Amino acid sequence: MRILVIEDEITLNKTLAEGLNEFGYQTDIAENIKDAEYYISIRNYDLILADWMLPDGSGLDLIGGIKQKSPRTAVVVLSARDDKESEIEALKSGADDYIRKPFDFDVLIARIEARLRFGGTNVIEIGELVINPDEEKITYKGTEIELKGKPFEVLTHLARHRDQIVSKEQLLDAIWEEPELVTPNVIEVAINQIRQKMDKPLNISTVETIRRRGYRFCYPKAV
Repeated sequence: MRILVIEDEITLNKTLAEGLNEFGYQTDIAENIKDAEYYISIRNYDLILADWMLPDGSGLDLIGGIKQKSPRTAVVVLSARDDKESEIEALKSGADDYIRKPFDFDVLIARIEARLRFGGTNVIEIGELVINPDEEKITYKGTEIELKGKPFEVLTHLARHRDQIVSKEQLLDAIWEEPELVTPNVIEVAINQIRQKMDKPLNISTVETIRRRGYRFCYPKAV
């Protein structure tokens, strides 16, 4: 599962990211609203930890856009404000939880795990095609498809953005931990795996190539 940490205190930001990584979470970090908006635009997150007071505005202002893009993404507000009114304001703004600073990291992890359980499923269902990102599992008409690793992640990302054309650069940035260390050809390899292991055997089409622009999820589409 992927978590975005939005915190302008650099030491706390890195500490949170390192701690979350040790618990098996993939993390991105942002120190202001501008960087946070960039990450939110290119990636889907299971949970976002957002500091209330940021250098360029309020973390609460991000909540509406996050929920509009991905209603299942949980948003946990971190704040040094310890009054009841602030907690109520954050929750009414759309936050799923409110944690006061300073906090115990073990308690934070427990709250995150509880929130992710409560948050429901990230399963994508389109017609007879079901993609379960949490279990890295795809089924079509009840039959499981053997597609794992990066091809699975590419398909999932395209399915989540099925109304958009996604460029190779956007796919690299969204899926690979260090996109600058790989070439765009890895996207072509992943797309080919999707077509060979899934589309051809099932006689369906899930991804179409938009010349010079990228790829678009196209299921259901007659073959």
